[in-house]
Amino acid sequence: MNEDILARVDLFSTLSKKELQTLAKSCQERSYSAGTTLFVQGDAGAGLYVLKTGKVRITHAVNPDKAEEELGTAGPNDVFGEMSLLDDLPRSATVTAVDDVTALLLPVWEFRGILQNHPDIARKLLAVLSRRLRKAEQRQQDN
Repeated sequence: MNEDILARVDLFSTLSKKELQTLAKSCQERSYSAGTTLFVQGDAGAGLYVLKTGKVRITHAVNPDKAEEELGTAGPNDVFGEMSLLDDLPRSATVTAVDDVTALLLPVWEFRGILQNHPDIARKLLAVLSRRLRKAEQRQQDN
């Protein structure tokens, strides 16, 4: 079930089963063939993706001539595109399927409606995002 997949995602780890079910109802399952681009850096963010199966490569164009730098890979239960849920800025990276991929897409308009109707979900997600930001800042300081 999709709520079980969402429960394994760090971003949603503090949500109750009922809250996970609410999010899961708004998710759309999508399939992509190996080599397919899920989204491109600079595109408008349409939502968050959670991988069910397969692997994707995440890249970022680092200069005007579009030379790409690999940021990493993501696999089952990994999440990407989450920044689009919170801001209206363009995608910060390109994501391409390495294998055949099945993913859950949580559209931004669905997510924002859920947050308006379920403020407890919003508070829990803000706490998780704050912890992630603190960890990133600590890594930056350590380097």
